Amino acid sequence: MSSATSSTLIPVLERIADALERLTPPSQTLNDLDHGEAFVWHAEKQWLEPIEKVNRLDVEMLIGVDRNRDMLMENSLRFAHQLPANNALLWGARGTGKSSLVKAIHGAICLENPGLLVLVEIHREDIATLPQLLSFLRKSSRRFLLFCDDLSFDGDDQSYKSLKAILEGGIEGRPENVLFYATSNRRHILSRDMIENEKSTALHDGETVEEKVSLSDRFGLWLGFHHLDQETYFKIVESYAERFALSMDKSTLRTEAKEWSVTRGARSGRVAWQFIQDLAGRMGRRLEKS
Repeated sequence: MSSATSSTLIPVLERIADALERLTPPSQTLNDLDHGEAFVWHAEKQWLEPIEKVNRLDVEMLIGVDRNRDMLMENSLRFAHQLPANNALLWGARGTGKSSLVKAIHGAICLENPGLLVLVEIHREDIATLPQLLSFLRKSSRRFLLFCDDLSFDGDDQSYKSLKAILEGGIEGRPENVLFYATSNRRHILSRDMIENEKSTALHDGETVEEKVSLSDRFGLWLGFHHLDQETYFKIVESYAERFALSMDKSTLRTEAKEWSVTRGARSGRVAWQFIQDLAGRMGRRLEKS
């Protein structure tokens, strides 16, 4: 190649290289688990995104779940202090405070002992990538509370096998520095149709169904959440109103809260919170959570 041709091609090649570099996505930030108290797992990027402020309520604001609160707090504290603890399944009706309790307890522990316990959220659709996530967490000296909200399995979904192996089985199993908490609207996590389908197609239906149902049995701690009675619902509304200084006559507050629950067809902590948001909006007040 002549020097003239070379001098012509080099600038062209440099421009092509620059263009390719701009098109190439930037390398993902390394997972830094030494700092921060909460992360979200992004499976497609193999990345734990730090969360500066977790969306949660103070644990004192969760009313009507006293027994569940105390049991989950004790279990979480044991784990945080490197004592034996159980994976936990929080199951029951929607909006009854399952995920709120997990986040609130984590917040309470970190308030007393910053950095003692790390919350890591994994989305339901990423359960199959649990082995990859645990490979990152296993290398750290910190204690991780791995949390999956609204966990359930339907149809031909086979990702439950990854979870089952992690909870108890497998060669490596769950790392000692990781505890798994999940919420579900179903006590056995699996849909009734899924269980019935297995019964109708299995050669030994009892064994097959038992294998699937046993997934929930691998959670050592089961906490049930149910719809509230009216008085407990009122207490939650009144607690929120007091916490955020929403002044209103008690009788009027209860009347409006009752009407709100009737329009929603349910009484729950979530419905109470939605009512308080509406009330604060009408009053022109802002709500600031911890």
